[in-house]
Amino acid sequence: MNRSTPLRRTKTSAALAGLAILSVALLTACGTTSAGNGGSTGAKAPTKLGTNEGAVSILAWPGYVEDGSNDPAVDWVSAFQDETGCKVTSKTYGTSDEAFNLMKTGDYDLVAASGDASLRLVAAGDVAPVNTDLIPNYAGVYDFLKLQAWNSVDGVSYGVPHGYGANLLMYKTDAVTPAPTSWNVVFDKSSAYKGKVTAYDSPIYIADAAMYLMSHQPDLGIKNPYALDEKQLAAAVDLLKVQRPNIGEYWSDYLKSIQAFETGDTVVGTTWQVIRNSLAPGTKAEVVVPSEGVTGWSDTWMVGSKAKNPNCAYAWLNYISSPKANAQATEYFGEAPSNQKACDFMSNPDQCSLFHAGDADYASKIWYWTTPIATCVDGRTDVKCTDYAAWTTAWQEIKG
Repeated sequence: MNRSTPLRRTKTSAALAGLAILSVALLTACGTTSAGNGGSTGAKAPTKLGTNEGAVSILAWPGYVEDGSNDPAVDWVSAFQDETGCKVTSKTYGTSDEAFNLMKTGDYDLVAASGDASLRLVAAGDVAPVNTDLIPNYAGVYDFLKLQAWNSVDGVSYGVPHGYGANLLMYKTDAVTPAPTSWNVVFDKSSAYKGKVTAYDSPIYIADAAMYLMSHQPDLGIKNPYALDEKQLAAAVDLLKVQRPNIGEYWSDYLKSIQAFETGDTVVGTTWQVIRNSLAPGTKAEVVVPSEGVTGWSDTWMVGSKAKNPNCAYAWLNYISSPKANAQATEYFGEAPSNQKACDFMSNPDQCSLFHAGDADYASKIWYWTTPIATCVDGRTDVKCTDYAAWTTAWQEIKG
């Protein structure tokens, strides 16, 4: 990914936030639906594939479906079309809430969903279980990305992993000393950098506070930062309200985050590896995985439950998870690939080492975005957890 690449996770508008609260309300009642019936639509995974239909409609983050129209040198769609005969039409979206609402139209065969949307899509019945036996390249996907809480239900896959990354701690080495090893510099000790602390602008950021509390207030009993009962959510919200006066700016546009670190308007806070890589030469900034761990994302290609072109959709799932195509897409965006052999096809020989591709130990430190739902994803059955609607309301209160 370079500076001209469109941002995939932009700020959620107030209107979309309102829609999110309404549309996610069903999660409170149903939690995750049974994988056997594929959500409220009863969609099933196919047992075999037929002839490609000649077309496929894809909903994705910017930079995930490139056909050369944005940059002639960046094109992995044309090869797919030539290989399969499936003509691609695509639409990009800016937030997970937007993707969730667009999938309700039934106009898309596929969606590239982050973990803060995937379980919502399953519960709403907008995506179907996926038969990974019909996707030969699935075998090459790193095992630590398969059948996880954000891409499966009851041991049944709901998609194919695309790429993954961590929400790291970045700091200006000439302003933050000693070098931080804990997230306490943006929480308990953030007042030392008042007005120059940054954080990611999304309700899912509540999980970062919950992760911090797991280590610093173990009596709360938080085992998974995406599984918070009312008391645990309240504690995370209180921590973020204390942090709020010290925040200079919440970021969602990575270009603005880059600029803020370059100018010194921001000296410490949440970042992505691609932001650190994009800083102007000479910028005194480093990234670290703090002792408490990190949150992050692992995006999933999911098939719409009302897909009009399911055979071409499966052809895309197989193609985009192949070593070469997966390398092209994840290198362009700026994240680790999901295919074990993708590193052999990277144009930048340092790409995989920069993003810790295939490093299972590094990946184990990441709490991947997972949609908060009423059915606690940490396995608790004696309490109801707070859902994404509650988190959205809380986030609005935090920001004021």
